[in-house]
Amino acid sequence: MKFLDIKLINIEDFSQLVLRFGFNLLVTFIVVFLIYAKNSRRKDFYFSYFAISTTIFTLCFLLESVKLELGFALGLFAIFGIIRYRTDTIPIKEMTYLFVIIGISVINALSNKKVSYLELFFTNVAIIATMWILEKILLLKQEVALNITYEKIENIHLLNKESLLKDIENRTGIKVKRIEIQEINFLRDIAKIRIFHDVNELNGKKTISKE
Repeated sequence: MKFLDIKLINIEDFSQLVLRFGFNLLVTFIVVFLIYAKNSRRKDFYFSYFAISTTIFTLCFLLESVKLELGFALGLFAIFGIIRYRTDTIPIKEMTYLFVIIGISVINALSNKKVSYLELFFTNVAIIATMWILEKILLLKQEVALNITYEKIENIHLLNKESLLKDIENRTGIKVKRIEIQEINFLRDIAKIRIFHDVNELNGKKTISKE
């Protein structure tokens, strides 16, 4: 049955859409919630990842007949590459996950009949496994240094190390992994300290100074 020369429903194509959409959503869920979320404290990207995944998938799937496949897919990456430099700075790790989500959505939408379901499934599993290995097995957790000016000079003493760490953590809210005392000024009763923490503990700040 047609309306204005367009089929009201195409069972085969609709079934493909539902099947692939569900599969793509499942893969996106695994990447975002089971891999990214467990290794990052940034929750503000969850909405963006799912929204972009859904939009890119449906856009690619419905425009597949236009035969822009490879050029269209590369164009999407180029657009988001431009956005990367035109908007507020997005951390490299979050940007990488964004490209992974886009890539997965494009693959799941544009893979044609020459690609079997087993090949498509293996491709998605390979991407998920790679992300998981990089996050879990290799423990690629970036350590970030933060410079602070500290005024409680008595805590600089080696015997007061625990008090120093506790005081810094209470003030900054950052879980400190280790510290380096760079400079001590007894005349002004201040010390310059470099603290090291996980990259997810703090974003967008380089220096904290206690006046």
